[in-house]
Amino acid sequence: MADQPDTLALLRLVTWLSPAFPAGSFAYSGGLEQAVHDGLVTNAEELRLWLETLLTRGGMWNDALLLAESYEGRDDPRRLKAASELAEAMAGSSERHMETVLQGEAFLAAARNWSSVVFDLLGPVAAYPVAVGAVAGAHRTGLRPSIAAYLGAATSNAVSAAIRCGVIGQRDGVGVLAGLENTIAAVADRAAQASLDELGSATIMADISSLRHETLHTRLFRS
Repeated sequence: MADQPDTLALLRLVTWLSPAFPAGSFAYSGGLEQAVHDGLVTNAEELRLWLETLLTRGGMWNDALLLAESYEGRDDPRRLKAASELAEAMAGSSERHMETVLQGEAFLAAARNWSSVVFDLLGPVAAYPVAVGAVAGAHRTGLRPSIAAYLGAATSNAVSAAIRCGVIGQRDGVGVLAGLENTIAAVADRAAQASLDELGSATIMADISSLRHETLHTRLFRS
């Protein structure tokens, strides 16, 4: 199978990263709920800037690099284990750790419908970007499309969370997603050419929001 995205590969990415795929992403906001509660994100433009920063300088950037590492290391169990352990170590709070581990576990359980030896290499548990990257690599869905699809799903989930928090409506939510397309494409291209040496984030308020969310009294989301 050539490592080039075709119609079948596209369909798999759409399915694996759709809201209907049972990875449980709808239950998490990545600290966005706390940011809304604290008045840090109050409208569509602030949401767009929040997500753009996460994509270029925050956790979404790190996820893109970890996905790329796992895509390329799909045949190497030690490389995959190291990537997953690194992803867990980089989780900035207990909730973020829970988010990446539980989503990864749920993704792998559901993705076994597409048989591959990669599941034996990964085991039943892996951080979410590592799980997605390894499975995508095993099915040769294309590195850049896989990263872009993952980031697109992550931003869509965040927009959905913001809608449920009452910050924006659906029309503004679609506008935020449209406004992030070029950023997602650029980040996917950059991450596909980068290495783990470029891991790192500078999104302090997002990290603090994730930590503070652990004690938020009334909440809709698990993170």
